[in-house]
Amino acid sequence: MKPAGNLTATSPWIRRYHPAPDARVRLLCLPHAGGSAPFYLPFSRALSPAVDVLAVQYPGRHDRHHEPCVDSIPELADALVAEVLPFADRPLALFGHSMGATVAFELALRLEQSGTRPLVLFASGRRAPSRLRAESDPVHLRDEAGILAELRALSGTDARVFENEELLRMVLRAVRNDYKAVETYRFVSGQRLAAPVHAHVGTDDFRASLDEVRSWGEHTDGGFEMYTYPGGHFYLTGQLPRVVAAVSQQISALLS
Repeated sequence: MKPAGNLTATSPWIRRYHPAPDARVRLLCLPHAGGSAPFYLPFSRALSPAVDVLAVQYPGRHDRHHEPCVDSIPELADALVAEVLPFADRPLALFGHSMGATVAFELALRLEQSGTRPLVLFASGRRAPSRLRAESDPVHLRDEAGILAELRALSGTDARVFENEELLRMVLRAVRNDYKAVETYRFVSGQRLAAPVHAHVGTDDFRASLDEVRSWGEHTDGGFEMYTYPGGHFYLTGQLPRVVAAVSQQISALLS
């Protein structure tokens, strides 16, 4: 197994924007549908050097745009296990927003099966894995106008993306792929985490109701807590200082 220091330079999956090799804990951050590692730059900047923040870069975007996207959440989790394990030489927390929360859950299951229990899973802006919605109009089957309507409704995409045709084409490919991964995902009944789950959500998130988010408590034997913030699906944008403070406090409490 390669040491974490070498993996930083060689793994296409992991980004460390503010390396903190002396930190007591690492936080692995997984992006939303259509998202990429730089989404977590503000997290990394705010938490370093107390926390060594790692951001996942999915295939098919940014510097990995030439690679085929992965349209299955279990397959993403399978691929990530080997990339993440070398960083588990100290307590490792997981933070996933939206689709990233489901990927983080599946990754946490695999890590625990391999003998590595995450410190905590932070599930942000995502309903519990067992809370399946019957989608009458799946986003991944829509035409481009339909996908764009979804992106505008969520208010999480930089407005400049809509003005750049080449960039928009790349984003739409990743979004369609990721929504397919989300909308075809099926939770395997009976799977529970030993690690605690802390859910964070905007009170006006139409993609994850408070009741759906509260059901994360059914997926862990390690304890569940829920935190709400003003805002919608991308509440993180406006509430970043509060979220960072909460995550930092929760990690510190768990370490002690």
